[in-house]
Amino acid sequence: MIKEFLGFGGYTREPEGFLSWQHLLFVAYLMTGMVVLAVLLGRRNRRRDERTKNRVLIWAAVLIDAIDLFVNVVTCINEGGLEPIRRMLPLFLCSIMLIALPLAAFSRGRLREAALDFVFIFGLLIAVMGTVGAGQNYSAYPVLSLINVSSGLTHAISGFAALYIGITGMASMKKANIPITFAILFFFCAAAYIADVTLDYNYMFLMRGDGTPYDLFYNLVNGNRVLYPLIVVALFLLYIVLFYLAFFLFKRRKAAKEAVRAGGKTSG
Repeated sequence: MIKEFLGFGGYTREPEGFLSWQHLLFVAYLMTGMVVLAVLLGRRNRRRDERTKNRVLIWAAVLIDAIDLFVNVVTCINEGGLEPIRRMLPLFLCSIMLIALPLAAFSRGRLREAALDFVFIFGLLIAVMGTVGAGQNYSAYPVLSLINVSSGLTHAISGFAALYIGITGMASMKKANIPITFAILFFFCAAAYIADVTLDYNYMFLMRGDGTPYDLFYNLVNGNRVLYPLIVVALFLLYIVLFYLAFFLFKRRKAAKEAVRAGGKTSG
């Protein structure tokens, strides 16, 4: 049973498929657990000091990297060599959290603030993309396999971290830190592009759409090797900007409502 789960010798079970009831049920359990844990731990630690709040992120950072490392080792053993590492570098949007989350948990100063914002901005999106939207994985491997279970767990940890950061108020979302948040994304995109050119791969979907919505833009520019990667990076940056704007708007409306309530109490 363990051998079958790890995939040694190949799977005897047929993949249940993308959006099968097994896939949707598994994702439902993951998302429910993610939200419940984030709410419970977030509400419990919301009024505590930053050190206490950060302990949860430290555990999340260690766990997400430990799971990924275990999967890499098992995959290399299963395929009899180190070749799988070429396609398992943490340079996809979904796997950025393997670096960004530890950065948020262990760094200091403005870098930590920007990393917390980065996880807050992308974590939930990554959780949904890597579980509900992971069509390729669920069409290739059984739902209850090491690849899909580990992928589901790491993506759920990303979503948990984002929700936890938001509930506890750890996200500063300062305008002054936006350039650093951009720089984190630029760093990953630059590293992904170098890896793509060197290893002939498609990290961050900078070389081709690969079945993602970016196929639309890839086809729009006929796969131009310069325009297409620039569009992909621009879309990531646009998402960051829109997230910041939505946060600022929400914060302003909340402050306005509180001011009205305070004014009403004073008048009374």
